[in-house]
Amino acid sequence: MLRAALTAFTVAVALPPVPIPSLTPTPPPSYQGAPAVAHPVRGTAPTPRNPFMAANGLSLIHDDGWQTDAIRWGGPLGHSPHQVSSDINRDCGSITFDRRGRVLSVCVGASGPELYMFDPTTLATLDSFMLPPRNYVPSNVFQDYTGGGYFYLDNQDRVVTATTTRHIYVISEAPSFHLVRDYDLSGLLTSSEHITSALPDSHGLLWVVAKEDGVVLTLNFASGQTHVLRLGDEIENSFATDEHGGVYIATNRRLYRFVARGAAPAITWQVTYPNSGEHKSGQVDDGTGTTPTVMPGGYVNITDHADPMDMMVYRTAVHLRRGVKRQVCRMPIFAKGASADENSLIAVGRSMIAANNYGYSTPADVTGGKVSAPGFTRVDISGSGRGCHKVWTNTAERAPTVVSKLSLANGLIYTYTKDPGSSDPWYWTAIDFRTGRTVYKVLAGTGSLGYNNNYAGIALGQNRTEYLGTLGGIGLLIGPAGLLAERWKRDPALVDEQRTGMDVAFIAMLFLTSLTGMALLLLRDSAAMGPLLALHLGVVFSLFVTMPYGKFVHGIYRYVALVRYAKERQQAGHSV
Repeated sequence: MLRAALTAFTVAVALPPVPIPSLTPTPPPSYQGAPAVAHPVRGTAPTPRNPFMAANGLSLIHDDGWQTDAIRWGGPLGHSPHQVSSDINRDCGSITFDRRGRVLSVCVGASGPELYMFDPTTLATLDSFMLPPRNYVPSNVFQDYTGGGYFYLDNQDRVVTATTTRHIYVISEAPSFHLVRDYDLSGLLTSSEHITSALPDSHGLLWVVAKEDGVVLTLNFASGQTHVLRLGDEIENSFATDEHGGVYIATNRRLYRFVARGAAPAITWQVTYPNSGEHKSGQVDDGTGTTPTVMPGGYVNITDHADPMDMMVYRTAVHLRRGVKRQVCRMPIFAKGASADENSLIAVGRSMIAANNYGYSTPADVTGGKVSAPGFTRVDISGSGRGCHKVWTNTAERAPTVVSKLSLANGLIYTYTKDPGSSDPWYWTAIDFRTGRTVYKVLAGTGSLGYNNNYAGIALGQNRTEYLGTLGGIGLLIGPAGLLAERWKRDPALVDEQRTGMDVAFIAMLFLTSLTGMALLLLRDSAAMGPLLALHLGVVFSLFVTMPYGKFVHGIYRYVALVRYAKERQQAGHSV
């Protein structure tokens, strides 16, 4: 009865966010680098959309059925960045967006997963739905993705997620979160076979994988008919689907391509990838850490588990011409004894991007100034399709666990990095897709837990805003253009018309400050510098004049309130 009461619970009104605390006596640099200039990635065809999922870029953690992690719209360029966070003491690992742009995420806490809906601008909690609590103790809670870590949004804006009780829930958001379908798979799975991920193929058949025993299961939504196959290995990541009914699943030993025959899973080919046999620091198990990624031209990629690790590319065709091998290339990446990857590769055209996650298994590995191994690299398939070559390697940035994203609209790789330092600083970081150079970094926060993303994936909203879950909750990074766009999309019932003018004026001044500042930087050696400097200083003056009359003055009020709270708490401690 208690579970039913909890399951039915939803939030009736928006709950304002409480910022994730970041307390550092000497804060690290808040901004490094310079705003980016957009260099769109052209000449790539759109990734085919799975007709049973929400639109590409909005449907799941890796953005589409191919799992490309590549978005066709833009994100922040680094002009006057503004950050918001919401401290809910849960890690919001996968983020999707409904048709109204609202943020949806299954956020996992000590008690188990909970489905949330957030306002895309303020991160206020609009709705929530308690999923079944965790009924088992994983060997490493920070590396357990089962029971809701992966979910997807279907073509009706419904959340489809596995549960810790080995069910598949279909949850509608209209008018508020409520359960519309419940498929009980517990009778088909043992108590140790926890569901990792569930996705539909291009024909609408649901495929389900469980970590232990390499379970591959199919579910017909309409009839409830199921089929089960056990591979005997371990599946700790999600999987990819193509537009021809193909399903690509990697275990800790092999990569498989499946199709459904009579609605049952059938293997069309399989390959054993190189494996050192060790359990590396930074890997969940002793196999590949990547979800397979489908690429145009008939390719699929993973990283293997060799030392050093390799990017592996294979041909997807079931039948190959005589003399043509399944393996396209094997490209070593990162250093021997310090290479690992627990995330899907970014893929666009013939290019692939990998990040090095070696050295992270729990938050303790990056606490007290400790860091993970550095490394990002880009590898391209050759034009002939008979090999690969390395384009660049960035050894400056360290991304312990994040699922990074590429914006095709501006050519930036959006990632989340941790720098050395006793304050444990975490940064929103942008890397140039063409060159691998770090473009800019914005301080997200400091500390060992609150701002640690712990395997959560970056999501880019169509409002040009960057979102990411952390162990403290969820944060966003948005530019003034995105703020203005979101301002006009707000529900009129939530808008104070009397303050609209000054709110818009402040955002406009913020945008003009960054615009005139950038123009001043670019034309500083020309005759236009004098007039531009006068214009820029005038805009900056106007910005400070309008600040006290808009909602952004609450930032000052919040700071004063926190200082007062700290003093009162200190006085209370002395009086005990």
